[in-house]
Amino acid sequence: MKAEHLEFLVEEPSAEAFLVELLPRLLDGRATFTIHAHQGKSDLIGKLAGRLRGYAKWLPEIVRIVVLVDLDDDNCDALKQKMEQYAKTAGLRTRTSAGEAPWRVVNRIAIEELEAWFFGEWTAVRNAYPGVSKSIPRQAAYRMPDAIPGGTWEALERVLRNAGYFSGGLRKMEAASAIGKHFDPALAQSPSFVVFREAVLETVG
Repeated sequence: MKAEHLEFLVEEPSAEAFLVELLPRLLDGRATFTIHAHQGKSDLIGKLAGRLRGYAKWLPEIVRIVVLVDLDDDNCDALKQKMEQYAKTAGLRTRTSAGEAPWRVVNRIAIEELEAWFFGEWTAVRNAYPGVSKSIPRQAAYRMPDAIPGGTWEALERVLRNAGYFSGGLRKMEAASAIGKHFDPALAQSPSFVVFREAVLETVG
């Protein structure tokens, strides 16, 4: 059964600000959505088991849950396994474990941070902040958005400051919203975003 509504659990308000702009274009009216932002990754992971148990008590067949966290410095397999176990304990089948059966929860990890997705759709960044160089994606340090060394939000802050933006430090919610307004999901080159995009599109057929 196709989803008619999606519940997104994200770790911070900047992810919410980005998705608020992106999802109407990505879903194209095929489903409604609600975004629940937390106060950081530890807050989301700490509350996830309880939230999923709560969902399991009422979740209609037409609703899916999408959990999105940053990898940061965690081990990807261990983090994913923990999230999968929380869903299993709550009695909710995940996309990873479902096989051919219907699933209710999909866990997705931004590698290593949400800002990597922005480096993978640089046209959106340039549309939001026209002063940045269009050559950034061709530079060795930024060519692979999910493997940018030293932290992607710090790298984005550095690039934007060098172009004359955010001299007082990156305002993550503001940037996420501005870039999200222009972000084209079909052009995005971040592998972890592509996996996220495909999972969301799968829910709505």
